Amino acid sequence: MGRWRDKVRYWFDGMMSRGTPALIGLLGLASAVMVVVISALVLLLAPGDVADHGAWHGVFWMSLLRTLDPGTMGGDQGGLVFLGLMLAVTLGGIFIVSSFIGVLTTGLENKIAVLRKGRSRIVEQDHTVVLGWSEQIFTVVAELVQANRSNRRSCVAILAAKDKVEMEDSIRSRVPDLGRTRVVCRSGNPLHPADLDLVSLSSARSVMVLPSDGPDSDIHVVEVLLSLGSRATGTTEGPHVVAAVADSTNLRAARLAGGGRAQLIGADELAVRLLVNAHRQSGLSAVCADLLAFTGNEFYLRPEPGLAGKTFGEIVHAYELGIPVGLRRVDDGTITLNPDLGQRVGVADEVIVLAEDDTLIRLADASPRIIQSAISPRPRHEPVPERTLMLGWNKRAPQIIELLDRFAYPGSQLQVACTERVDHLIDPTANLSIAMTRCDPTTRTDLEALQPHTCQHVIVLASDGLGIQEADARTLITLLHLRDLAEDLDHPYSIVSEINDDANREIAEVTRADDFVVSEKLISLLLTQLTENRHLAAVFEDLFNPTGAEIYLKPAAGYLLPGMPANFATVAEAATHHGETAIGYRVHTDFYQPPSYGVVLNPPKQAPLTLTDKDRVIVLAED
Repeated sequence: MGRWRDKVRYWFDGMMSRGTPALIGLLGLASAVMVVVISALVLLLAPGDVADHGAWHGVFWMSLLRTLDPGTMGGDQGGLVFLGLMLAVTLGGIFIVSSFIGVLTTGLENKIAVLRKGRSRIVEQDHTVVLGWSEQIFTVVAELVQANRSNRRSCVAILAAKDKVEMEDSIRSRVPDLGRTRVVCRSGNPLHPADLDLVSLSSARSVMVLPSDGPDSDIHVVEVLLSLGSRATGTTEGPHVVAAVADSTNLRAARLAGGGRAQLIGADELAVRLLVNAHRQSGLSAVCADLLAFTGNEFYLRPEPGLAGKTFGEIVHAYELGIPVGLRRVDDGTITLNPDLGQRVGVADEVIVLAEDDTLIRLADASPRIIQSAISPRPRHEPVPERTLMLGWNKRAPQIIELLDRFAYPGSQLQVACTERVDHLIDPTANLSIAMTRCDPTTRTDLEALQPHTCQHVIVLASDGLGIQEADARTLITLLHLRDLAEDLDHPYSIVSEINDDANREIAEVTRADDFVVSEKLISLLLTQLTENRHLAAVFEDLFNPTGAEIYLKPAAGYLLPGMPANFATVAEAATHHGETAIGYRVHTDFYQPPSYGVVLNPPKQAPLTLTDKDRVIVLAED
């Protein structure tokens, strides 16, 4: 007897442990057994009342109703045995219904708890997957939302080793308007195959690997790329993968780990290029931010069979809305920005067009009006040696000096001032004469001793050894001292500075520095662009490569006579005389006005335009 009781208890414990569905089934079985038993007893013990209540099937129905709804017994009439059995089935029903409500409530609570843990698999098609979590996630999500603004439905799936609810709350707080884009968060480790399955990689359009905020971010990125590469079995099928590594020396290892599907960006390398170029032409980072953000103008690749056979010089004014800036050969993927004006458009070529949206790009019915009398002769500028002051030091400084040396005119000088001794970290230079000074750039007396008024350019680097906010705070103090010194000495010099947190850029506007390079934001914008169109990788690689066509902000007086009414079509025509492609202009009076900082890209070609000698024309050129 005891062994039989143990078996029953073991069976009951097993049923209870199977969860909500098993418990609901058990309660249903108990209800059926009780209804059948009570109905049988009524038939046997109270046959007189059976006839008064619709025979056996009426009794069965009454027993079932009293099991599900105890309130139905209020009007029962019959013999003592009949009423007693109805009372018994009602009491049993109270127990069963109460148990059912409790089981159902507990099951729902457990299911909600599981869902809040973010461990369920999503079922999406053509979505974007983001692996990892850092401060860059908010820029990425905001840009993806903007990119999918015209889509009826889109989805961004985020997989990170964080609490699902915490991630969702952070995104709602920092990106309140998600438009038609669904942001789905899942908690898991991107290195675990089972966790990667949660975000349905096989049906995704693209995958972005975000670097973490810690010092070992590159190691994490390479590990995730290896995990993705092992799932792809070395093929190029499936979603394309984009990622960034902080240290450019890890770029080759990351490319090997990612395989053929991965597109890698060297964050340090890009930051160095932007910083060096911006120190020569302020406003470059604002132009790049506009080109990379989906809220501004972007590059589009468009097949144009109607333009086949024409030269690039003939299609400069081919679009009513949009500016052709280059060509892409579809057969080999070769990109050429600012091509020779005599290069012809092939049948299989795609035109690279700068436009606000692809739906707005359309060919013009007629050529725009060119005001030849407003075009100015280009003045010749002979390069001269310059003096640059670099304040601070970080891991990118040796690369910055190397690139500065490549662009410098022989005889130029570079003064490096920082708190530590770093002369042993600098390689010999060909064009630059380098002097080292140990000082604290946040101290005004130390800055005065450096005589910044004798320099044409000042570069302020963010420190690596401090936290993001502390490093930005020291940068802001240095910028305030520099601007105050420039006003006291009445000797303006260009100032370009690194900022770690884009939120601090608005605060830094009070310093009226000429340009700020927020490398993390620019990297986030670039990654987002590549998730939407993988072919843009070659476009931006050419654009940011010092050996190709680059963005320049040149004096407007070299294109239009200052104060002469004209239009942008005239500016574009003047640029072709110099072998350049004009893509916009920058207004001097709005240099310090966010969010555009005076930058106007892809302006209307026929709208009236008058530029001064202090304004700049933005062009793609070789030098």
